[in-house]
Amino acid sequence: MAQLLKTKPGSSRVLPVFLAGKYQTQTISVDSSSSSTTQSPPPKPLLIVTPSGKGTYPVILFFHGFMLRNIFYTDLLNHISSHGFILVAPQLYRVPPKGIREVESAAQVANWLQSGLQSVLPENIEPNLKTVVLSGHSRGGKTAFALALGYGDPIQKFSTLIGIDPVGNNFGTTTPHILTYEPKSFDVPFPIAVIGTGLGPESKGLISCPCAPKKYNHEEFFNESNPPRAHFTAKNYGHMDMLNDDLSGLMGKMADSMCVNGKGPRDPLRRCIGGIVIAFLNYYFQDNEVDFNTIVNEPGVAPVVLDQAQFDAS
Repeated sequence: MAQLLKTKPGSSRVLPVFLAGKYQTQTISVDSSSSSTTQSPPPKPLLIVTPSGKGTYPVILFFHGFMLRNIFYTDLLNHISSHGFILVAPQLYRVPPKGIREVESAAQVANWLQSGLQSVLPENIEPNLKTVVLSGHSRGGKTAFALALGYGDPIQKFSTLIGIDPVGNNFGTTTPHILTYEPKSFDVPFPIAVIGTGLGPESKGLISCPCAPKKYNHEEFFNESNPPRAHFTAKNYGHMDMLNDDLSGLMGKMADSMCVNGKGPRDPLRRCIGGIVIAFLNYYFQDNEVDFNTIVNEPGVAPVVLDQAQFDAS
């Protein structure tokens, strides 16, 4: 295990994972209606961000946060995709469903990948469905963990799990209740990375609740994860600061105003989160350990202050 706390940026080194990658990207919207051009329409509308260059790429399933839109994450998704990943971001709901339906919908999308994903991609792009990553932000992070734990009965196999400021409680406890408050209790058979924010547990006012309250946030998700596991915390940023700068509609305005935000621009956080995701996946998929080990052992290379950088390999 390597752990560095309360570090400050200042390194003159710039890791390539924190910069745009070598691939141009393209965005594809896929309808879930039966009138879609694909013979096997997805169970939910999809936003797909993929490299445009010919090749076979790992797939990342990305689930949006509470009441958010998948289009709010395009800057983050494009950064990751530019390093050679296909991002599949379903719009799981517009009004939060009751019970476990959200997780069941996520599992349906995961199971659709084998039969339908290739048909909605350009002919020169192939998905590597042997390396499917689960990821999500906020409540979507919890959904990713729930799928990894087998909720929703997913048939698709997964290879890694990345929670981005995951939250197990949004305005009332949500089902399924996956948090046990027992260390290393998650029965997940593949590597896990958790990326949190330092301002997520703070309230914006006397009558508002934290967007990522303690006991339900990234710290607890990491505590309950089994090795191999990694944990990073962006000290000076809030729960919504990885979203795009300009958010449209009523939900965009709410996303900008309901949580405590950092005072600086959002782009450094997006590049930091995207870079950690890329480095973590390259560590396991490409046998490229250099960037990930550098971030863990020299957190000052990150574009933002990492208050915590920890990797528990075993």
